[in-house]
Amino acid sequence: MKHIASILCACALVFGLTACAQNNKDNKQQKGDSMNKTLVAYFSATGTTKAAAERLAKELGADLYEIAPEQPYTSADLDWRDKQSRSTKEMTDKSSRPAINGRCENIKDYDTVWIGFPIWWYTAPTIVNTFIEAHDLGSKTLCVFATSGGSGVSGAAKDLKKTYPQYTWGESRLMN
Repeated sequence: MKHIASILCACALVFGLTACAQNNKDNKQQKGDSMNKTLVAYFSATGTTKAAAERLAKELGADLYEIAPEQPYTSADLDWRDKQSRSTKEMTDKSSRPAINGRCENIKDYDTVWIGFPIWWYTAPTIVNTFIEAHDLGSKTLCVFATSGGSGVSGAAKDLKKTYPQYTWGESRLMN
């Protein structure tokens, strides 16, 4: 009987040490991940992408930054059926770089930057290019998220990767 009790104690000890070692490993990984600071930067013309950005930031434990246009978009500006609307003109001219209101001054503090936007004409609005070109993103992993009424995110992500091949690109998500 003493022999069985000794074996059971030894097994309990081995299982306990194994669990402690695994727990210690998990804690080290979590501490390492917490050092990887993440920013969710987003452009939202109507509030839909803002809501998605807030959900993503909460999920990732990330900070939020709004890519705000210097001149806010009106409903008339966003009328994609009007060939003279602001958004149509910007999207027709791929060199268009709408002015943004300020810069993310602490961008250097982040390792990963998620860039979010509504899909316009199957791709990212040109104001996203303004944001990318206004910041030093060379040492970061850039990820894309988008909202859309019917398009996927893969075309927009592919366009950004093609336009900015010098950057490291991570995953992309459609967040409707």
